[in-house]
Amino acid sequence: MSNRAVISTTEAPQAIGPYSQAVKANGVVYLSGQVPFDPATMQIVEGDIATQARRVFANLRAVCQAAGGDLNQIVKLTIFLTDLGHFAEVNAVMAEEFGEPPYPARSTVQVSALPRGAAIEIEAIMVPRA
Repeated sequence: MSNRAVISTTEAPQAIGPYSQAVKANGVVYLSGQVPFDPATMQIVEGDIATQARRVFANLRAVCQAAGGDLNQIVKLTIFLTDLGHFAEVNAVMAEEFGEPPYPARSTVQVSALPRGAAIEIEAIMVPRA
């Protein structure tokens, strides 16, 4: 019997490559990176980095919920930005989305490019409550 399950929802953008939105293994959910696609149009949302970050967190929330959890059960985030100058704005959005501490562990990395010209991508690890 496999302890691995693929997580999928239409409430988040569908994968644009050969990967799953998330995979649950041994009770841990590994969420693929989300970019600021509107799941209905599969286009990047228009607006500033805060608008894009909010869309990414909405997409992550949808995948978390499909896996039986929520953002507050994320234990680790990796944020990819094409411009680290957006660091403070993304921090502000993250604080709004997660509310009170404790916050998840996190890394933020500047990259030269992201899929379809996105300015931000976030991947996560979630441990849902039993």
